[in-house]
Amino acid sequence: MTYRNVVLSVFGLLMTGFAANAQLNILNAKAPDEIGKKTEAQIAYDNDEPLPYGYTDERDVLWSRTLWEIIDLDERVNFPLYYPIDTNNIGSERRSLYDVLVKAIKDGKIEHVYADSYFTEKRTLGDLEASLVYSDTTDLGIEQLNAEGTVDPQYIRKFNLDAGDVEEWRIRGIWYLDKRQGELKYRLLGICPVANEARSKAFPDDPIDSKVELFWVWFPGARKALHEAKAFNRRNTSQPISFDHLLNSRRFHAVVYKEDNVQGDREVSDYINDNALMQLLESDRIREQIRNIEIDMWNY
Repeated sequence: MTYRNVVLSVFGLLMTGFAANAQLNILNAKAPDEIGKKTEAQIAYDNDEPLPYGYTDERDVLWSRTLWEIIDLDERVNFPLYYPIDTNNIGSERRSLYDVLVKAIKDGKIEHVYADSYFTEKRTLGDLEASLVYSDTTDLGIEQLNAEGTVDPQYIRKFNLDAGDVEEWRIRGIWYLDKRQGELKYRLLGICPVANEARSKAFPDDPIDSKVELFWVWFPGARKALHEAKAFNRRNTSQPISFDHLLNSRRFHAVVYKEDNVQGDREVSDYINDNALMQLLESDRIREQIRNIEIDMWNY
């Protein structure tokens, strides 16, 4: 057997083992009900936890810069954050990032939810319900209310925002130079879904763009919930990737729309108006400036 055949054989065995473990018992299931279920031994063996962040002393931070970025879900590279949008009929455990966050918030797994990217105003589950659901009373309901003082539930229409309504994600993160390790690092701090208000679903012919930030999640506090949820891996479907890994490794494309600055953290659109191309070039300039910081550090 040649060296090439040996390498291919070993690679095939490894890929077979990975696929058997990654398909959630699909190759060992004796019935369809057993697909996706792990035995107690498998659960104990996995001990699957998100990789903890290392401690960073403030004295080790030589330089830092905070950026706000937009992840456009119309871009193909960002599709794993958007799909699947029909989570009711899908035959697997995959969910979109929006559904994962909302479900974790409702289940109490994520507690650090805020109204802005500076994490100053905390939001409760009741506050989120007011943003994600819009109720509208029909004409018959209004007539009943005027006549009887009450409205039957059948005359109340409810419109809920779902994963298909999310148009983009906004993230806040910090780039910093760790002088102890001598490298440029990135730490994701917050993530926010952006969509049109639920009211827009009740009035689809309204041309007014009401795209708003629904809520901001403190990312370090949501890592465990995001680690348990898997996103689609287009390169190898037998090896799904967790949302925690996907976001921490920056496996997406984003555009900078704001950086911390002396003008009160003004956005790029505030000083470059009505010119999308120049705004993209400004985003690239900010990103390139950060990359050059690490390069210049090693120049003598």
